[in-house]
Amino acid sequence: MTVPSLVSALAAAARGAVHPVAAVPGPRGACSCGAEDTLLADRDDGTVVRHGGIVAKAHAPDTEPHALARRVAAATRLPGILLPPSDPAPAELLGRRVTLWPYGAPVDPDIPEAAPWEAAATLLARLHRAPAPDGLPPMRGPVKAARAMARMRAAGPHPATAPVLRAWAALPGWARAEAPMPDVTTLCHGDLHLGQLVRHPAPDGPWLLIDVDDLGVGAPAWDLARPAAWYACGLLPPDEWFRFLAAYRDAGGPAVPADGDPWPALDVAARALTVQAAALAVAKSAAAERPLDEVQQAVVDACDRMSAIPPELTRGFAT
Repeated sequence: MTVPSLVSALAAAARGAVHPVAAVPGPRGACSCGAEDTLLADRDDGTVVRHGGIVAKAHAPDTEPHALARRVAAATRLPGILLPPSDPAPAELLGRRVTLWPYGAPVDPDIPEAAPWEAAATLLARLHRAPAPDGLPPMRGPVKAARAMARMRAAGPHPATAPVLRAWAALPGWARAEAPMPDVTTLCHGDLHLGQLVRHPAPDGPWLLIDVDDLGVGAPAWDLARPAAWYACGLLPPDEWFRFLAAYRDAGGPAVPADGDPWPALDVAARALTVQAAALAVAKSAAAERPLDEVQQAVVDACDRMSAIPPELTRGFAT
């Protein structure tokens, strides 16, 4: 967890962006405007604090400043696709790179039937068709998968490690961040899931993509791979997957053919995201000294099945 001093500093940065003149602090983190400081996220890869209409994000400690600046700048050039920053220049705060963003209303996890799959797919297609800014770094999806594997190995022995390692070894080098990606020109998000969408202006504005930490050029199939993997593992209902896929195709997304079987284009990336999810599940299980839960077991079981099935299936590795 993040030390309190960083959370306090982020709250101060957000307040300073909301109020041109310093507001008078109030009880429980509230200031004279009535807004409270709210911790929205506190993970190894980022800490986010909100005050009113602004959120301040401290990026991962190992964030490369030049690459982050390029990614944040890209968000300013894609209106209607990516949420633009409140300030395009990342700053340094307590040794961390910090960015400021407008607050957007997130997807409500308590209303799964209202999940904006079509909006997510359409935004992805538009992102993939947009010209990539010069100098943008590679999309970081495979790097995050490799880090998940390293985290699993560091967690120590676990009975579910073997099938995850076998599935990882069967992936091509590019999916393990050991070789260049097959596409080095397409603009990609790098970490697409429903938590990466917000409505701005809140609460009823259009959906936009957020989180540029993994934005870059690379294989666009990676951005479809998480829902594809969930579908293949039996964790995403088929109708939701087909809604997502149809919307992506309708918007002219280039990651899959316009019609016919999409799986040859998606299989490697879907396998990689399944392995990543399984590796994180095993690492968390080992750290907490508790069994895998039902969802975690499902992705580990999928890794076991993948080891026995040739790559580039026509229907998905769960069928």
